[in-house]
Amino acid sequence: MPTHSETRHLPYTAQQMYDLVADVGRYPEFLPWCAAARIRSETPRPDGATVMEADLVISFKVFRERFGSRVVLWPEAMKIDTEYLDGPFRYMKSNWAFAEAADGGCDVSFFVDFEFRNAILRKIIGVVFNEAMQRIVRAFETRARALYG
Repeated sequence: MPTHSETRHLPYTAQQMYDLVADVGRYPEFLPWCAAARIRSETPRPDGATVMEADLVISFKVFRERFGSRVVLWPEAMKIDTEYLDGPFRYMKSNWAFAEAADGGCDVSFFVDFEFRNAILRKIIGVVFNEAMQRIVRAFETRARALYG
């Protein structure tokens, strides 16, 4: 049941940030607790979206869990929607939106809502949830600076 929502103004283009977040296969290179990523499939749709099914392996202390998700990439709308397929969650969904800003940068909006099935994991994440989400958002910012800065 933890949720997190925030919007950040960044000095990069909306396209650059969209491309960075859409590149799920590279998450282990920079995201904390992401030990591995595998793209199962990518399927273009007639409406212009691409549906990607991906597995991520999350490693935190003694816990190591794989979960699958369906990622819908909306390049025209500059949005990314993610829904849970299988793994340690009871449910999980997240959304990203990228909008050009008047100053040449962009506004990045992020929302996540999830709950672990495992009561121990729920208690652990409950204690560190806000800090964990801030670290993840900072990791995307740091990656953008390394790629585009």
